[in-house]
Amino acid sequence: MGAGKTTVGRHLAKRFGRRFADADHEVESRTGVRIPTIFEIEGEAGFRKREAQVIAELALENDLVLATGGGVVLDPANRGVLAGSGLVVYLNAAPDLLYARTRHDRNRPLLRVANPLAKIRELFVARDPLYREIADLVIDAVPGGVTSLVSKVELEIRARCEP
Repeated sequence: MGAGKTTVGRHLAKRFGRRFADADHEVESRTGVRIPTIFEIEGEAGFRKREAQVIAELALENDLVLATGGGVVLDPANRGVLAGSGLVVYLNAAPDLLYARTRHDRNRPLLRVANPLAKIRELFVARDPLYREIADLVIDAVPGGVTSLVSKVELEIRARCEP
């Protein structure tokens, strides 16, 4: 949720010559509506069911860089699929940074609350250990340009994957 998964993923896909997919965008494409609308009609449970289906299908592809929604790790089945399908990179961003990046974004239904920063902190506490459980690489996202973050992730991936 604001860590930079989509932006970093898109850049990494180009650098590695792979196809890029964003699970949230795929859900929107398949349903024809934005995620907030899915939340309004089906609730979070309905969205998570759709998300799990997309993750399961995309994880079968080879040579894919996949960006997921922040809550994907809440489902043990999703964690298993992701951990078993390739290299998992966790972009770890502090709640204050996540808030700074998302505070004006109206496409985040979980943050439509009186105190979005408190909600981000709550989500972070729940999700961080789950990401760490399946992550092959944990990269700290810091304020600043995306170029340095992409380079950092690329170097770590190459160091781990190339002979």
